Amino acid sequence: MKKIFISLLILIPTFVFADDTMKNNATEISEHYSALPNLYQLDNVKKENISDKITRQYVMGAQTMLVKWTLKKGAVIPLHFHPNEQVTWITQGSVKVTSQGKEFIVKAGGVLIIPPNVPHEFTALEDTIDMDFFTPVREDWLNNTASYIPPIQQK
Repeated sequence: MKKIFISLLILIPTFVFADDTMKNNATEISEHYSALPNLYQLDNVKKENISDKITRQYVMGAQTMLVKWTLKKGAVIPLHFHPNEQVTWITQGSVKVTSQGKEFIVKAGGVLIIPPNVPHEFTALEDTIDMDFFTPVREDWLNNTASYIPPIQQK
């Protein structure tokens, strides 16, 4: 019982005061780091025409990339892989994702997480909006070495 009492005497002040300490630290930033958050309107970001059925828009930070794909029914993003982890969220429509002999049907509201270096292919089963989150940033897009994507046309 004595051990429990002593433990509580040590822990209670931590719980009581930790919240205030965290709040104070959350509003302060080192004078040596002056970056601010970036705000984007994704619909206003430049559209890249991948094909007559696929457009892509993206924004990125230092280590992550958020991508909006607009896919018309029948659009195919060919089999490929990359060193990035990919989180795919279908917000409208549906896609068939093929990977290593397995098929995944992802409908609006569904999320598929693709580990790094796992081959995958997307086929739009209907007109689809696909939001992808990549980490790290897709360097192969930035330096135009993604061989599965034809030269980009800006819109």
